[in-house]
Amino acid sequence: MAEEAVREKELGNAEYKKKNFEAAKAHYNKAISLDGTNITYRTNLAAVYFEERKYQECIEECLKAIDIGREQRADYKVIAKAFTRIGNSYRRLNDFKTAKTYYDKSLSEHRTPETRQLISELEALIKEEERRAYVDPAKAEEEKDKGNDAFKKGDYATAVKFYTEAIKRNPEDPKLYSNRAACYTKLAAFDLGLRDCDKCVELDPKFIKGWIRKGKILQGMQDAGKAMTAYEKALEVDPNNAEASEGFRQTMMAVHSNPEEARKRAMADPEVQQILRDPAMRLILEQMQNDPKALQEHLKDPEVAVKIQKLIESGIIGIR
Repeated sequence: MAEEAVREKELGNAEYKKKNFEAAKAHYNKAISLDGTNITYRTNLAAVYFEERKYQECIEECLKAIDIGREQRADYKVIAKAFTRIGNSYRRLNDFKTAKTYYDKSLSEHRTPETRQLISELEALIKEEERRAYVDPAKAEEEKDKGNDAFKKGDYATAVKFYTEAIKRNPEDPKLYSNRAACYTKLAAFDLGLRDCDKCVELDPKFIKGWIRKGKILQGMQDAGKAMTAYEKALEVDPNNAEASEGFRQTMMAVHSNPEEARKRAMADPEVQQILRDPAMRLILEQMQNDPKALQEHLKDPEVAVKIQKLIESGIIGIR
């Protein structure tokens, strides 16, 4: 009987490899009828159900295999494999918490790097699932209103707590990050405020208040060059915004009153970098350095004139 069961299992394996699942199931069931004490036949049958996306049938067959394996004192590695297959089935059914339970059971039978990796992946999925389940824009508005009240009262630490809860409830709303950034600014936590401003404008690049707030924070951090860039971004959204215009004016004066700051800012400008990488422009700059009169000649070329003007405005080159 046992030898005949093994032959049926091998025939089933051959059909399984060819994806002839009906034939494979027939052979595995025959093996089970011949020897019901070998759990491998049932775990193989479960594998076929898994491939057929019949996950409940797979789970049931694995549970039967585990019960029989316990009775027969089967190898713990085989039992661990059955638990893992149950976990895989629940994962496919998007029941991540139950899947993790069975992966943990598998790990208690036999620890493998593969199972640990499956658990790690699942923990990330569970965390994301919980985060999504927590999202509720209506409750986010309630928390934002509480934050606004606390902010008006000057209780900025409490306002941060309410805005943080609002963000958890609606992490895609840029206004919430902007509001929390305002609190952090009042608390002199400029690095945290800057991080929130960056998230705000990442979510909505046209949210002008986010750019203005970022500019103010950078001014507070004495980084006039980056603040100037933030105000430039705000003016791209609304060229007539008075607050952005005033911020840009103040930072421009600060940058140009400090030649080193102006040069650092200019060298971070992609357009300036491209001009300076241009071999033809580098040759022109060398000529201008050796012969100041060469400037007038090069300015006759409209394309070169635009590039030279950019370098002059950036403070890279000076005109006496």
